[in-house]
Amino acid sequence: MKSDEQLQADVLEELAWEPQLDAAHIGVTAKNGVVTLMGHVGTFPEKYAAELAVRRVRGVRAIAQEIEVHLSEHKKRADDEIAGRAVAILQWDSSVPADRVQVKVERGYVTLTGEVDWNFQKAEIERVIHKLSGVTGIRNAIAVTPKVDAPDVRSRIRSALERDAALEAASISVTTIGSTVVLTGKVNGLAEREAAERAAWSAPGVTKVEDHITVGF
Repeated sequence: MKSDEQLQADVLEELAWEPQLDAAHIGVTAKNGVVTLMGHVGTFPEKYAAELAVRRVRGVRAIAQEIEVHLSEHKKRADDEIAGRAVAILQWDSSVPADRVQVKVERGYVTLTGEVDWNFQKAEIERVIHKLSGVTGIRNAIAVTPKVDAPDVRSRIRSALERDAALEAASISVTTIGSTVVLTGKVNGLAEREAAERAAWSAPGVTKVEDHITVGF
């Protein structure tokens, strides 16, 4: 297992390597695999890029995200402008039910509510919104309420895990309670844990995923 000092150094190096990010004002601490990001960046996409960069570093078990977004004057937008652009961009995206999603913006912070049929739609909505200029943060409170029930949810998820080359499927257990999926087991990194969670959400009829997978080395 890496020392705290080595993990901190690796994270700092990965942040400096990320081309979509100016890491000059980001601070990093590491303790027992938990990495805390502090400081500020100029845009919300940079904050997101910083988190993705840290997730790529081997040895990271959890992330405490405390980076603030300090928009420059020329990048600031009025809340009504951000809301209008958000609604417009969702209407152009054929993969999401824009008419079932509500957008609220307060001081650049976007709150998303409503209902969709699939988790990928919820994720896609957040992905397109976080690129909008003027956004300082996002709370994705959209509910996943599928129209279909799949009695064989567990077997479908198990098959998806076994197909994924990035996962050691035997180390992950899948339990279903109605439309809720519970994942347990142990993987080697955050990327593997997220891959297992994506596989669970991909099954039709799933409304909730409880991820209890631990990350260990």
